[in-house]
Amino acid sequence: MKQRLLAMAAAAALMSTGAALAKEDDAPSKRFTAERVFDMEYATDPQVSPDGKTVVYVRHAMDRMTDRDTGSLWTIDLATGAQRPLVTGAPASSPRWSPDGTRLIYMTSNDGKPEMRLLYLDTGRSFSLAQFTDEGPSGAVWSPDGKQVAFSMFVKKDKPSFASPPAAPEGAKWNDGVKVIDTLTFRFDGAGYLEDGAEQAFVLPVDGGTPRQLTFGEADLGGPQWLDNDTLLVTGNLAEDRDLDPIESEIYAVELSDLSIRPLTSRDGPDLGPRVSPDGKTIAYRGYDDHLKSYEQANLYLMDADGANPHEIAADFPLEFNDVEWAPDGKSLLALCEDHGVLSVYKVDLKGGVSEVVTNVGGASIGRPYGEGSFSVSEGRKPVIAYTAGFSDRPSEVATIGMDGKSDRVLTALNADVLPYLDMAKVEEVHVTSKADGREIEAWVALPPDFKPDGSFPLILEIHGGPFAMYSPFFGSEIQRYAAEGYVTVWSNPRGSTGYGEDFAQLIDLNYPGNDYDDLMSVVDEMVARKYADPNRLFVTGGSGGGILTAWIVTKTDRFAAAASVKPVINWMTMALAGDIAQFVRRHWIRDDPWSNPEAFLKFSPIRYVDKVTTPTMIMVGEEDYRTPAWEAEQFYTALKMRGVDTVYVRVPGSPHYIASRPSRLIAKTDNIMGWFAKHDPAKRDEDSGNGEE
Repeated sequence: MKQRLLAMAAAAALMSTGAALAKEDDAPSKRFTAERVFDMEYATDPQVSPDGKTVVYVRHAMDRMTDRDTGSLWTIDLATGAQRPLVTGAPASSPRWSPDGTRLIYMTSNDGKPEMRLLYLDTGRSFSLAQFTDEGPSGAVWSPDGKQVAFSMFVKKDKPSFASPPAAPEGAKWNDGVKVIDTLTFRFDGAGYLEDGAEQAFVLPVDGGTPRQLTFGEADLGGPQWLDNDTLLVTGNLAEDRDLDPIESEIYAVELSDLSIRPLTSRDGPDLGPRVSPDGKTIAYRGYDDHLKSYEQANLYLMDADGANPHEIAADFPLEFNDVEWAPDGKSLLALCEDHGVLSVYKVDLKGGVSEVVTNVGGASIGRPYGEGSFSVSEGRKPVIAYTAGFSDRPSEVATIGMDGKSDRVLTALNADVLPYLDMAKVEEVHVTSKADGREIEAWVALPPDFKPDGSFPLILEIHGGPFAMYSPFFGSEIQRYAAEGYVTVWSNPRGSTGYGEDFAQLIDLNYPGNDYDDLMSVVDEMVARKYADPNRLFVTGGSGGGILTAWIVTKTDRFAAAASVKPVINWMTMALAGDIAQFVRRHWIRDDPWSNPEAFLKFSPIRYVDKVTTPTMIMVGEEDYRTPAWEAEQFYTALKMRGVDTVYVRVPGSPHYIASRPSRLIAKTDNIMGWFAKHDPAKRDEDSGNGEE
């Protein structure tokens, strides 16, 4: 059986329309073929030095031998543009400058163990700050005086047990001992079954030594930030019922001298992301009052260093504040915001005035075109902002700009050796009126290199996950693969997407899936009306939130020739009882109990309407996905099989929810989807019939 299933998957991949692009002389294709995924490089986490003269960033490349996305550290001299490798040979990430700009800390690994290293810029020499076991540090930050580093790290505790097993005789092979679980969240995507313990805060002298643990107990306390050289800010929830309130968090101050801890915030709702002003007198942070909605937008607040005088600023600004940093003069803040399909950095003065500094930040999502990027800011009278710049035809680059929004420069061209020589898809922006209520829906369409609007091309509707997330007009390997194989590919931000204000996102609260279906169908209608697509050659796919929407779509219409539902939610009851975010789904998403009101869960579950499905539907999921676990996909697959609907179930070995975490998985995902679509493409069937094939 296993060999037969592997053969089926291989056959599906071979049916990709890319086979038609192969040339008899085996000349390299100018299309974005599957192998080109391994050629991609992209930039993340650009960190500008305090003096504004140098940027260090993580340069990602795909390692063909290990099938990994690996990072190395590179520097850019902003005066000359010279670029040099700084740390190579081992995966490196999270570079952070010392306050005086003479040193860097960064994360790497040594013999498979996590390691934090300190590097001296004048000599290029580095050494290991401390030895860590399987649990590595994260979120490392320098103290203001440059003498210590704070970070968070998971600390194990003893597992609960009700019995002490007898000792096995020497050489005996007994079964592993039982595992006792007594926590609500005992399994999490990307981590598997969780060890007992919690995230705790630590400090470490930069001369090296033994990390000193600052926080204790069963609650996670992470995201450390220095209030001053003797006080650390951490974020977490110390309430006894914290498992039942998964989004609640407070900001706490921890005194290094006696390890006393005191809360600086206290409202019902998350408070997080503290950032201390340059003079140490004010803390900026994000949060909101919890109204038990499936989505609520984080607002921007200020409070005194002792927690007094908390108040919101820029309350009328329509977008959500994400990453926030202080301007060097302490008179304003810089905030990264999702902004109508792109990321923008906004300057926010302390009275709440907001002005845009730079937009088109992003491009750091290598698989699908999500809005993902970051920035940092230097010190001095003329601060420099370094950021990831997004483009439709290439992954993220490093760019800089002044605080005044001028002197914008793109500093890297990481794929100049590959992409200019390929026939890349052209991307167009589209605005569609939803037939649900007339709202404007933003979308983008990638056109194959040989495209002409004659109504003959197949179309893929690609739906983003979340659903509280945002697609962008930026590069995505999956989009380029579909277009290279001849598919017009359209993606959009239907209602529920972020970046368009809280009201737009909350349109799907207690109504998901709902009118977002109408938004998506309006986008498809527009593509057909423009003669960008053949109405008989329509296909639909999406992952996570896009997976449930794909499954929902085939319960409502048969207009698609085939569908591929990737890592979907199929049954909100099982999701609310066995997913890794089960309590959030129950408490915030459905706001009811599955045992007392199952209808509240089933009415938005595709499994409820599986008898309506006639569309050939592929189901795909990672074998180690605990966000939308395999049993979600299996329910739909089994039901479709029972009903005689053409279906296939594709499992991705070793994969968590993020299937594209390895290059080969990304390739397998897109090529198997296209193989499935090719099998059910009416034009392909007509060609086969015309050739006398069965």
